[in-house]
Amino acid sequence: MTPREPHVAGAFYPGSAGKCRDLIERCMEGLEAGEASAARVVAGIVPHAGWIFSGPTAARTFDAVRRGGGVDTFLLLGAVHVWGVEAPSLYASGAWRTPLGDVSIDEELAEALLQRLAGELVEAPEAHQMEHSLEVQVPFVQHLFPEARIVPLMIPPEATAGKLGRKLARAVREVGGGKRIVALGSTDLTHYGPNYRFMPEGLGARALEWAKSTNDKRILELALEMKEDAIVAEAVGHMNACGPGAMAAACGFAHELGAHAGRLLGHTTSFDVMPERQPSSFVGYASIAYDVAG
Repeated sequence: MTPREPHVAGAFYPGSAGKCRDLIERCMEGLEAGEASAARVVAGIVPHAGWIFSGPTAARTFDAVRRGGGVDTFLLLGAVHVWGVEAPSLYASGAWRTPLGDVSIDEELAEALLQRLAGELVEAPEAHQMEHSLEVQVPFVQHLFPEARIVPLMIPPEATAGKLGRKLARAVREVGGGKRIVALGSTDLTHYGPNYRFMPEGLGARALEWAKSTNDKRILELALEMKEDAIVAEAVGHMNACGPGAMAAACGFAHELGAHAGRLLGHTTSFDVMPERQPSSFVGYASIAYDVAG
């Protein structure tokens, strides 16, 4: 099968291998590699905007994962920004290509998920061709976990997403064979301002504070308290996540594997990158890790 070609390389992240590695390392600055953790991260939340905006926040989740050792497979749970994806859609075979080369799909795990969750997952590689929410994570995987494989799965914002995450975890537990498989749910938070036609608090510093400390906080509290079944409805009602299905599924996955709460590793906005500008249109980002005892 021909590898999936990158869709947003050169836009959301650099288009060359050297620049990708350099920017990833800059995103990781200040995170002390090599400090082992007694807890092991089984799942996490990562943002998916252009790296200049959300890369350092995403890096915190990847750093938390690597403190627990190597990873065999990342189960990448994606937001849905493209038309026509009505069911959880799996990319089950072949490889994904980025400027850093090709990363293989864990076809054995993908096939096992399709069999165990028959009727709930569909194999739909075409759904992934123009979706960016998972593509922007793959170079981080390649650079920081060069031996790891991936299983990309797009999760629509359905109320059952949290339960799907639990089922995915049960399947992984049954077929994992001792491998370390980590689920990463990809979402950004409140999209605020005229660019997004959402500005209930007007414009300026007050709006920025409301979006981050009130609107984002609502859904982050649900994720941290592991109330996965409430996440999608919260996002629909308050427009504070673009990937609530992925967020809920990652939370449910972690819950099933024994996590009791999430750790908020970082919470930023795109405005933080350009503070010289007056707050107008901006997006929130968060990194969360879900641990179990090592």
